[in-house]
Amino acid sequence: MGQSASRNPDPSDLHVGIIMDGNGRWAARQGLARVQGHRAGALAVHRSLAAAYCFGVDVLTLFAFSEDNWHRPPREVATLLEIFEGFLRDEAAWLRSSGIRQSVIGRRDRLPRSLLEAIEQAEGSTAAGRAMDFRLAIDYSGREAILGAARLVSKGSLVPEEEFARLLAAATHAPSSSPEIDLLIRTGGEQRLSDLPLWEIAYAELYFTDRMWPDFDAADLAAALDSFRRRDRRFGRILELAVS
Repeated sequence: MGQSASRNPDPSDLHVGIIMDGNGRWAARQGLARVQGHRAGALAVHRSLAAAYCFGVDVLTLFAFSEDNWHRPPREVATLLEIFEGFLRDEAAWLRSSGIRQSVIGRRDRLPRSLLEAIEQAEGSTAAGRAMDFRLAIDYSGREAILGAARLVSKGSLVPEEEFARLLAAATHAPSSSPEIDLLIRTGGEQRLSDLPLWEIAYAELYFTDRMWPDFDAADLAAALDSFRRRDRRFGRILELAVS
């Protein structure tokens, strides 16, 4: 969909997660059908992905479809799944040329065959990418992910945190250990997690914006990153002052 952009790498690894919210409300405000909001949201995905790449983000996780979203009207669900499939097919060439590795996390047993094929093709064709990891969460539940990892733990065994992260990744079809999220953004004005990333956000900085997802752009991502970099992340620790 786009051309390769120059990348401004950050000296430290940075994982940004975004809960993309507001497509339906954006459409309603425009006097459009909800499906038009979802299609506009797909364009925002490409903009945000390109911006994250240019800003030096190492891992970008976009939460597109939660387990609870299956309760939406069947026609809307079908349209969303079609949009995901089209996005994966359309973006694969750009992702590959930019060195971005695509992966899809979440359950796969409820997805249609055509979408599964698009996922497998996108993951296979971009597997060599090393510039950035792009994870799209479809049929994802934070609670279900943790339960899935717990089921993989042998009864009575003591599992180190790193091993549990690996099991969590396996439970959600992620290609490698589940990375901790440094900055979690939610668009659309809501201030909740909605059963999305739980284990990965133990020390994440949270950023909520009223901006509806279809309007979210590079300037919005830059503002979130600027807020993140101005925060004092102590991870429960304090620095001891030198005593002269």
